[in-house]
Amino acid sequence: MIAEDDEDDYLLTLEALKEVGVDNEVHWVKDGEEVIDFLNAQANTGNGSNGASCHKLPGLILLDLNMPKKDGREVLVEIKSSPQWRKIPVIILTTSSAETDIAHSYDYGVNSFIQKPARFQELVEVIQSVFNYWLKTVKLPL
Repeated sequence: MIAEDDEDDYLLTLEALKEVGVDNEVHWVKDGEEVIDFLNAQANTGNGSNGASCHKLPGLILLDLNMPKKDGREVLVEIKSSPQWRKIPVIILTTSSAETDIAHSYDYGVNSFIQKPARFQELVEVIQSVFNYWLKTVKLPL
């Protein structure tokens, strides 16, 4: 899942994903309320439901901090407070480099905090590292 309110940033991230060969299904949500709504919908349909379009919770969330309605900080707290969502790896991908944002994100349980690179090629390198680690290296609970 990519939680990003800026369409250009979303499209650049999606392009970087394609560039590094990530072909996983990506869900885009544009604000914090959509993140929580999506997770609730997936949790209600993805755990043994008989629905034909059964989905599961995302394997990874790229979360921007500064989003409308409910910002990334609030979303992070909600995800990491939920017994059914807290194991989902959450990576903050934001323009912020504020020490308070970094410290609070880790206090709230973020798995990684990454400042968005200014250049596309640097974003590709960051995305490559993120997905090598989270999709190829680590073992996560099902």
